[in-house]
Amino acid sequence: MRPIDLSVLVVIPALNEEDSVGEVIRAVVAAVPSARCLVVDDGSSDRTAACAREAGAIVLSLPYNLGVGGAMRAGFRYARDNGHGVVVQVDADGQHDPAAILQLLEALGDADLVIGARFAGIGDYGVRGPRRWAMRALATIMSRVAHTRLTDVTSGFKAAGPRAVALFAENFPAEYLGDTIEALVIGARAGLAIRQVPVAMRQRQGGEPSHGPWKAAVYLTRACAAFLLAMMRPRTRIEDVR
Repeated sequence: MRPIDLSVLVVIPALNEEDSVGEVIRAVVAAVPSARCLVVDDGSSDRTAACAREAGAIVLSLPYNLGVGGAMRAGFRYARDNGHGVVVQVDADGQHDPAAILQLLEALGDADLVIGARFAGIGDYGVRGPRRWAMRALATIMSRVAHTRLTDVTSGFKAAGPRAVALFAENFPAEYLGDTIEALVIGARAGLAIRQVPVAMRQRQGGEPSHGPWKAAVYLTRACAAFLLAMMRPRTRIEDVR
C-alpha cells in the first residue's frame, strides 16, 4: 500500500453557488486541515467567487462557463503546475460530505482513482426511472472496462492520485458528462487502477439541481453518447504523459 500523499488539493467547481460554497469550504478545511481548497468559478453571475475567497479558498475564475469538465481540467492543471500530487473533486452545492474525503484518500493507497459511490450500500440517495436504468447499465459496462466492480460511474465525488493528476491535466474531457463517464473510460484505458468506496450523499444546500425528472430521456441519450465518444478516443498511455 502506498502512503497517502499529503499535497492534497480539493477542487470545487462552482457555478452560481454563493449560498453554499462558503460552508463547503469550511467543512473541507475542518475535515482535512492540511489540504488546500481551489474553487474554480465557472463563469458565475453571483457572488460565488467572493464567498469562496471570504471562506479562505484560492479562486480561479474562468471568463465564461465551461461546464464541470472544463472547470476540473483547469483544476488538474493548477494542481500539476503547483506541485499537488492528489486532487479531490467536491461539489459546491453541499451534497458531498467532506468528512468522507479521508476515506477516499486512504483508498488511494492501492489505487490511482477512487470514486465516492452513492449506490454501494450506504445512505438513502435515490434516482428513479430511465436515469437510474442508464446509471445501472453504464456501471455494468464500465465495470468491464475498468476490470473492477463499479456501481456509480456518474459520481462527482472522486480522488485522483499522482498518475491520474498527470493524465487528467492533459486529457480531462470537457464535454457533457466528460467529468464522470468519459474521464473514467480514459483513465481505465490508460491503465489507471480504479476503485470505489461507499459514501452517503446529502441534500443540496443551495442553488438549483442540474437534472429535473423531465430531462431523464435526454440524460439517457447523452450518457450513452458520452461513453461511445470516450471509447472512440485514441488510447492514452500513462508513460506518454509528461
